[in-house]
Amino acid sequence: QVQLVESGGGLVQAGGSLRLSCKASGHTFSGPIMGWFRQVPGLEREFVAAIRWSSDSAYYGSSGKGRFTISGDNAKNTVFLQMNSLKPEDTAVYYCASKAGGPLTGPYDYWGQGTQVTVSS
Repeated sequence: QVQLVESGGGLVQAGGSLRLSCKASGHTFSGPIMGWFRQVPGLEREFVAAIRWSSDSAYYGSSGKGRFTISGDNAKNTVFLQMNSLKPEDTAVYYCASKAGGPLTGPYDYWGQGTQVTVSS
């Protein structure tokens, strides 16, 4: 059973940084694709970034380009999302997701429980 556990969310002032972590376990396939999404209540879930562990190739959605960096530590089965220059509009619940293959933007098969990021102005 795949489990994804996010951590690192919290309250930060605008302009600050946070690093989210997602610890994965239970994958029965090698080289998963790991993604980050975010969701504001009442709005659709939004793709932020994804990384293909087999090649370390990364892709960013419009919300993640320029200020966010996704990376992975294969030895620790952990993927990170470094978020810099945070803005109040980055406030959302951030979700980690994984799948075996396919497009980096989705759809994904496994999801974490989410971690809240709140950026104050």
